[in-house]
Amino acid sequence: MPAPDEEDWRNGVEPLAEPRRVTRTRVRPAAVPRETWRDERAALSESLGPISAEQSLESGDELAFVRNGYSPAMLRKLRRGHWVVEDSVDLHGLNRAQAATAVREFLRSARARRLGCVRIVHGKGLGSRNREPVLKKKVYHWLKLRDEVLAFAQAPAAHGGAGALLVLLKT
Repeated sequence: MPAPDEEDWRNGVEPLAEPRRVTRTRVRPAAVPRETWRDERAALSESLGPISAEQSLESGDELAFVRNGYSPAMLRKLRRGHWVVEDSVDLHGLNRAQAATAVREFLRSARARRLGCVRIVHGKGLGSRNREPVLKKKVYHWLKLRDEVLAFAQAPAAHGGAGALLVLLKT
């Protein structure tokens, strides 16, 4: 059979309509130099040098205190876990009034037993309304008022980290 002529083939055939699609080119967002920002922040913090315990408290990072007349070296040793923790109290689940009573009784008992270093677990506040530690600052103020407290600092990670304090007592 002979092939149909092109003109015969095109008779009665209409071309398809153009599609109504719009092709969009995807615009990629500009790259964010996160690693460069981290490096610059680290360099800035190193250039500012170490901050004092009082400045650290104001920023909300770490609680630390050493009574007047005692060496700051005592605070460094306490932070590093130089003393053995002889007893601890856990304030999880207590309200402010209950926690104040528990801390007061615990320190009285520790003093009577002639303990030198104790731990107070105040928690990180993960269960509180705004997920911030309610008891942390309260414990800080309560301990500063106690004469038997020589120094306290945030516990090392092995002893509770940001959710606990190591307290050095007069023996």
